Amino acid sequence: MLKAGEKAPEFVLENDKREEISLTDLLRNGPLILYFYPADFTPGCTAEACSIRDIHSDIQSVGLQVAGVSPQDADSHARFRDKHDLPFELLCDPDKIAAKMYDVDGPFGVGVRRTTYLIRQDRTIHDVVQADLRIGRHEEFIKKAIMLRQTAGIHSEGDAD
Repeated sequence: MLKAGEKAPEFVLENDKREEISLTDLLRNGPLILYFYPADFTPGCTAEACSIRDIHSDIQSVGLQVAGVSPQDADSHARFRDKHDLPFELLCDPDKIAAKMYDVDGPFGVGVRRTTYLIRQDRTIHDVVQADLRIGRHEEFIKKAIMLRQTAGIHSEGDAD
């Protein structure tokens, strides 16, 4: 896993609408919560995505963006997004190119490590959490990012943290 202070590698991945999205595109409107997850429709990944969905308005209110990355294709992501009403980008990484760049490829190349990054607009990694089984740690991580930005008086308009 990449560490705080390192530069987040640029990538271009397809989203659930078959559009190419880069890290630069995702950072255009503010800092990014980039989370890697193993698979659509699994119990843990569904719980994680829905917990992010449930606090998405709080995330947006402090100018943060969200994108999830997993190895599934656009069709799977579209079904997952529609079924759970997910209001954020889901990116396809079937060859695990981004997973390898961010050092979250699973042991022996199997699966993807559940990892969440907070990336500043200059592509610096501000913080990161990796917890494969303790899914609640990812929601706590995101809530902490929201709270820190609220405490600093940061709101969505005009912030370039």
